[in-house]
Amino acid sequence: MGFLWFCIVGLVAGWLAGTLVKGGGFGLVGDLVVGVIGAFLGGFLFSSFGVSAGGGLIGSIVVATIGAVILLFVVRLIKRA
Repeated sequence: MGFLWFCIVGLVAGWLAGTLVKGGGFGLVGDLVVGVIGAFLGGFLFSSFGVSAGGGLIGSIVVATIGAVILLFVVRLIKRA
């Protein structure tokens, strides 16, 4: 059940990040991948800085979305270069 929630959080975070960064998104699978990688990135960054977004589903979505936004920003910078 944990893996299913992780995928749902990744999908929501990827969609939110695509919306916030003003991109067309990468489709369902692409948004899921961006969200999952963003969740790892966000979790790493938040723990590195000692910041907590709270527990539960909403906190997980916030952390994953912030990580996915950072990931999309970096990917788009690389694509432009």
